[in-house]
Amino acid sequence: MTDPSAEREAARRTGNRVRREVLGDAHVDRAQAATTAFSEPFQDFITRSAWGDVWARPGLDRRTRSAITLAALTALHCREEVAMHVRAALRNGLTPAEISEVLLHTALYAGLPAANEAFATARAVLAEDGVAGGALEPVEAGDGQTGENTCPRCAGTGRLGDADCPACGGTGAVREVVGDA
Repeated sequence: MTDPSAEREAARRTGNRVRREVLGDAHVDRAQAATTAFSEPFQDFITRSAWGDVWARPGLDRRTRSAITLAALTALHCREEVAMHVRAALRNGLTPAEISEVLLHTALYAGLPAANEAFATARAVLAEDGVAGGALEPVEAGDGQTGENTCPRCAGTGRLGDADCPACGGTGAVREVVGDA
């Protein structure tokens, strides 16, 4: 008979390793430092279940898992999670062009507003991290193809922590290319 506490500890160790490999040490360190008595059971659950079980399974490679995760988070309008998993997708070997294709494909099934929001978030992350391939060609205001939207990185506040949001330059708004849909 197996010891359930030993199994949980093994899943926790595996989960911590996989989580760090996918999300990076800095993210995991921040999440762990922010853990309280209230949130500790949830942090333990996601470390063991999401990272120690599902992400550690052999059935899909991490590139595929990242693509699926981006699609699901886009469909659910999870801005902060999309931003985190754009970085994870890059770490797992997806290119900005492949991330763009995942978001475009997701638009067909999750809806254009969800994909538009995810594209804006992904572009902001790529620009913030200095990754080539995420910038748009400049468009002129009033050309009928741009519109102003709330910045997806700061949710319109213009601030990230104690600094101006790098995606909107502290204005809380971003100009977006809009389609004919």
